[in-house]
Amino acid sequence: MANFRFSALKQTLNRPIREIEYPSNKVSDYFGSMTFSLSVMREYLTEEAFKMVQRSIQKGERIDRKIADQIASAIKAWAIGKGSTHYTHWFHPLTGATAEKHDAFAQPIGNGKAIEEFQGSSLVQQEPDASSFPSGGIRSTFEARGYTAWDPTSPAFILNNTLCIPTIFVSYTGESLDYKTPLLRSMSALDTVAVEVCRYFNRDVNKVFPTLGWEQEYFLVDLALFAARPDLVLTGKTVFGHSSAKDQQLSDHYFGTIHDRARVFMQDLEIEAHKLGIPLKTRHNEVAPSQFECAPVYEEANLAVDHNQLLMHLMEKVSRRHDFKVLLHEKPYAGVNGSGKHNNWSLATDTGINLLSPGKTPKDN
Repeated sequence: MANFRFSALKQTLNRPIREIEYPSNKVSDYFGSMTFSLSVMREYLTEEAFKMVQRSIQKGERIDRKIADQIASAIKAWAIGKGSTHYTHWFHPLTGATAEKHDAFAQPIGNGKAIEEFQGSSLVQQEPDASSFPSGGIRSTFEARGYTAWDPTSPAFILNNTLCIPTIFVSYTGESLDYKTPLLRSMSALDTVAVEVCRYFNRDVNKVFPTLGWEQEYFLVDLALFAARPDLVLTGKTVFGHSSAKDQQLSDHYFGTIHDRARVFMQDLEIEAHKLGIPLKTRHNEVAPSQFECAPVYEEANLAVDHNQLLMHLMEKVSRRHDFKVLLHEKPYAGVNGSGKHNNWSLATDTGINLLSPGKTPKDN
């Protein structure tokens, strides 16, 4: 084991620093390029279909079958044009991670031929096996059927040549089997009550929605050093060992100069995130050694949660390119700061008012 550790240290000290090539000098040129956003929808959809999607997003109106087929055809054309071969309903089961089941666009038509096909029914609803997902005891394992249903408020995106469609996940009898469904229900309930209150002050308010600006803290560990620690490999945290001779006592890591290897990882992560429409804005050293943080501009809460789940996946993927392992555990090391995920939460109206914005004096609040 000692030789393994020395070998890992030698590898770590001799790692080359990768060069990052930006797609463009301006982030705006590629921001959201892999998402089926409203601006992209406007190019691909008829006026009727586009307006129905807008009403569904803003008012929760149901999208009829004919329009769903139009939307599915448009998304398919866009996704295939971006190199996609498969699609998946992307959801948040009670595991703390995301889940997906990939289906190919290719559909056999006989005579050794196939066509690319994606219908409205496949966009709106799928039926994955829900038997092995946690349910909090509300259903039996043999009750296998579960349903995923499209959430049009969160734009579809392309990841690894796969079209990912954000969805909710419910059981055959309608119980929530995910984190998104209760969030959407709570947002709807909050909107109903808050609009009534806001209209005492402004009759033009028609919608109130929660906004969320999260902060993602994390540790970076060289892959060789990570592999030399069975506890890190198995649990994502340390369970034995002793404290370092120097850690965060001098507070010299917090907001310090970012090491080149870590900075290049951050730059690569930001490129991938910006392509997927994740509005990362801030990066810096955190308190503990090898601890860092990134944070986006705040968004509507449902979209912000989707983006955070997606970002954590990107962090795992991008870190491997740079011979790092990212640790997202809340307390991977004893004796130094853990990794928090601060949630800066507020309420906003469709008239552009932040309802929880503090005044300049206590009286103004």
